[in-house]
Amino acid sequence: MIKETFFISHGAPTLSIDDSLPARHFLQSWKQKVFPHTPKSILIISSHWETHVPTVNVISPSKVNDTIYDFSGFPKPMYQLKYPAPGAPQLGKRVKELLSASGHDQVDEDKERGLDHGAWVPLMLMYPEAQIPVCQLSVQTQMDATYHYNLGRALAPLKDEGVLIIGSGTATHNLKAVSYTDESLLPWAVDFDTWLRHALEDGRYEDVNKYLEKAPYAKMAHPWPEHFYPLHVAMGAAGDQAKAKLIHHSWSNGTISYASYQFTAPN
Repeated sequence: MIKETFFISHGAPTLSIDDSLPARHFLQSWKQKVFPHTPKSILIISSHWETHVPTVNVISPSKVNDTIYDFSGFPKPMYQLKYPAPGAPQLGKRVKELLSASGHDQVDEDKERGLDHGAWVPLMLMYPEAQIPVCQLSVQTQMDATYHYNLGRALAPLKDEGVLIIGSGTATHNLKAVSYTDESLLPWAVDFDTWLRHALEDGRYEDVNKYLEKAPYAKMAHPWPEHFYPLHVAMGAAGDQAKAKLIHHSWSNGTISYASYQFTAPN
């Protein structure tokens, strides 16, 4: 049984090779300092897989997940990295079962897709041995945050089955506002990030679901919602009474917050 779910801010793909990023060291210390248990399998909700309906990857159990390089213009070594984690087709089937039972009329499966960088980059640092089976779940950007929170609630039984649920996105994500020369933090990014931390730590999950109405600079922090919705899934899977805890906080490029959270259900 697992009580915790997590939201990880994965930031830029260079997290995979840039040793100057504090978030990289945080993820490398995962098993020692954050979650020392070995889950049966991992369900990761990545901001980099957008579909019209919930979709899981269910590759053959005889295969490993392909490493998808869904980025361009980065250093060549990044395209040589591999994360050959086993597939988790039974977990994918279970996700479909739970979501269908919760009222989702259509839940699709993809038998070919591997892991995009929102999944393999953090997992490569957290579980470098690539031995734990991994299943990925998509987000639906045409839907709202409450929809994704309820998606997570439907998946909550997986924790009792030894599944580690991780949402992978970024706490603030506005690529048009990033700076590559000035690391000075922009006030709107700080204000949104601070609001999010206080709302989560205070248990104001409904406010986080209604962040577009409640949060300062919500559309600046997330012009598009795909990097935020994985947090709502992780939050929903933890449950209404779960306690949120900030487990890492750092910045890059003036606006990218690597804030990451643990949600722990009560005993």
